[in-house]
Amino acid sequence: LQVAGFAVCDRAVAKEAPAKQSPGSIWQILETLRHQVPFSKEKIETHLAMHLAQVGTAGNDVFLFYGGRGPTTTDGVVLGDVELRIKRSGAHAGILVLRLEGACIGLEQVRSNVGQLEITDTPRGRSLDEETSYTARLSWADVSFGFAERNPRCLATISINPRNP
Repeated sequence: LQVAGFAVCDRAVAKEAPAKQSPGSIWQILETLRHQVPFSKEKIETHLAMHLAQVGTAGNDVFLFYGGRGPTTTDGVVLGDVELRIKRSGAHAGILVLRLEGACIGLEQVRSNVGQLEITDTPRGRSLDEETSYTARLSWADVSFGFAERNPRCLATISINPRNP
């Protein structure tokens, strides 16, 4: 799973005002997302207390894209951009990408919360937005934590690619 491959493409993401009520800390959110598999628009909206709008999918006949601005977590992390990808046909658990703002989460904090990580992607020198991705291979999903070159000490994205149930 490569976080860099989850670029926004040629579409605008729907921006909504963040929800006032937080769904918990970023780690509580990740823990409860495991029970939302397979992902759906309705499950993510309910779990994250936010609205997702379908966004442009020009040239993509494999996935439907939904996006929106998420809430602020209890630990000060802002889900600045939430992107859900649902396969148009066939069995698939969906893919969820969270772009983070606000409080800085370092690599050691990620390791202490999810355990063993392996480097699965590295920047190629084309952009400060390219990321070093560290992936946890959990029983229910591959969860990648991306640290962008722009600010390599702070977690920038979390990508969740669940295993099909």
